[in-house]
Amino acid sequence: MLDTNVASYVIKGNPPQARERLATLPMDSIVVSAVTQAELLYGCARKGHPTAFVRLVREFLLRVQVLPWGTDSAMVYGDLRASCTASGITLGALDMMIAAHAVAARAILVTHDKAFGLVPGGVLATEDWVDGA
Repeated sequence: MLDTNVASYVIKGNPPQARERLATLPMDSIVVSAVTQAELLYGCARKGHPTAFVRLVREFLLRVQVLPWGTDSAMVYGDLRASCTASGITLGALDMMIAAHAVAARAILVTHDKAFGLVPGGVLATEDWVDGA
């Protein structure tokens, strides 16, 4: 599951290693959360819907599977957020939703955001395609 920052890197082609790593995988193995879809579409709106960028985002979203954020994710979210809060870990609201979605989907979250590595209990598997970790 690609986090929003990695999806954005892939769309923009910068840094190039994110797109290069994606190219080594079958496209049917790549998913994004509906939360990431929403964040990408927000980025388009915030920039005034520039035609070239909107086209890139839409083409990307057509090539990956967008998983709906549903009941399973909500069930994980409650426990995950409580666990993070008890450990003194604060993730942004949308990041917490993406983390819960990845756990519920049993997916590896591909992100360049180090905060996800702080999620306690080893329940969230992460990879960083930018730093290679």
